[in-house]
Amino acid sequence: MANPDIVIIGSGIGGATIASGLAGGGASILMLERGEPLPATPHARDTRSIFVDGHYRPKEMWREAGGAAFNPGNYYYVGGNSKFYGAVLIRYRRQDFSAMEHFGGVSPAWPFSYDEFEPWYSKAEQLFRVRGALGEDPTEPFHSIPYAFKPVPDEASIARARAELKGLGLHPASLPLGVDIDTWLKEGRTGWDAFPNTGQGKMDAQTAPLAAALRDSNIRLETGCYVEYLEAAPDGKSIVAIHYRQNGEAKKVSPKLVILSAGAVNSAVILLRSPSPDGKGLANRSDQVGRNFMNHNSSAMLAIDPRRRNDAVYQKTLMLNDYYLSDGKGGKPLGNVQLLGKIDGNMLKANVKTMPKFALDYMAGHAVDWYLMCEDLPDPESRIMVDGKDIVMQWRRSNMQSLDGLTKVMRENFRACGYPIVLSRPFDKRTPSHQCGTVKMGDDPATSPLDPFCRSFDHRNLFVVDASFLPNSAAVNPALSIAAQALRVADHIRKAGFQ
Repeated sequence: MANPDIVIIGSGIGGATIASGLAGGGASILMLERGEPLPATPHARDTRSIFVDGHYRPKEMWREAGGAAFNPGNYYYVGGNSKFYGAVLIRYRRQDFSAMEHFGGVSPAWPFSYDEFEPWYSKAEQLFRVRGALGEDPTEPFHSIPYAFKPVPDEASIARARAELKGLGLHPASLPLGVDIDTWLKEGRTGWDAFPNTGQGKMDAQTAPLAAALRDSNIRLETGCYVEYLEAAPDGKSIVAIHYRQNGEAKKVSPKLVILSAGAVNSAVILLRSPSPDGKGLANRSDQVGRNFMNHNSSAMLAIDPRRRNDAVYQKTLMLNDYYLSDGKGGKPLGNVQLLGKIDGNMLKANVKTMPKFALDYMAGHAVDWYLMCEDLPDPESRIMVDGKDIVMQWRRSNMQSLDGLTKVMRENFRACGYPIVLSRPFDKRTPSHQCGTVKMGDDPATSPLDPFCRSFDHRNLFVVDASFLPNSAAVNPALSIAAQALRVADHIRKAGFQ
């Protein structure tokens, strides 16, 4: 078989979306995905299978730097981590594109403005058929195109929570979601947050952009393809081959253009273990590949009222950004608050193993479940490394004062709303679902591996398009920003004639 014009490594949000942006351009495109399609089985809506037994978790183990091994929350299926995501497709706020001072330091600016990026946000929202509403959130940036679909409706208990927060003078707003709620509930009466999408109810990387891309007969997806390393030309200025194993068989492909979209951890790992004269891996003249690893500082918070039962099925329809740009008193930013998908006793059991199941069921049945998310700031010593075949994570969390502040103010708010019991628990390294920053973009090749179009400064035919390009983590879910940049990069590739 002839070598394709383009190879895309990974079928998550970045890889699938850039494939959709390149579709119809006449280039032959091969997508290499290490996983397989998610099968539709009873496990997909079984909270014990998912959250207690870890049916879908990967078999691999990563290591902490100087510490113990752990099983990460990365998922290897067609569509990547988006098969399990909460389908929150929210824009960074305008201020996130400029340098912003936080309690833990300064969040750096992007190499371009929100206004330049805004049209791509609109295109990404259309591609993922986002449900949302404008005019509810005072931090919402300008939209050139309104949402095409109305927001997913609040259930009765959540409508009550919205009213309670409004009663405090706050501004609860509808979450922008890639969910067709009627279709989702027909396939099973559960929430979608952290549940695998084996049907059409959730707009993930597979059901939205990848499905669109594969309508082009020039685009082909191969599964079971584990990429081991990239090979550079003797002069180091381009990538001449991708070495991978498909179901154990060693293979090599030599495209004109390589787009690496394996996720912020695995894209960095592939570059770091690729041979180079200096031994530092590829695209790494800046020595920044693997560095600046960020993963939101976040906690789950349960607002519990033993007198009132929460009968919500899916719950996840509200967010609160009153503390996004300041602490509410003129101080520094705290972060974003949004609902989790409705929890049950099995989900709690996964984290509180000693408590009896009946008590956990009661607690879950009387709780409204929230997710508090704060910005993790980039730090070159917060990094992903490789040690032989092992992936090593050295996550140096930053800006924890913001999470402490957000936890305190929201505990006070929920108590004022009439919830006498408010519990919180931070998420740890096993949940790197918002991983970003390891191959960041910028204007200076001395400090950034990628230019503002995610092209490697070192290798003219290499692009890296996934969460690794993000120069900051902001305090919102990154999926829409990854998709918008993927569409922008695809447009740039087409206009520049790289394909």
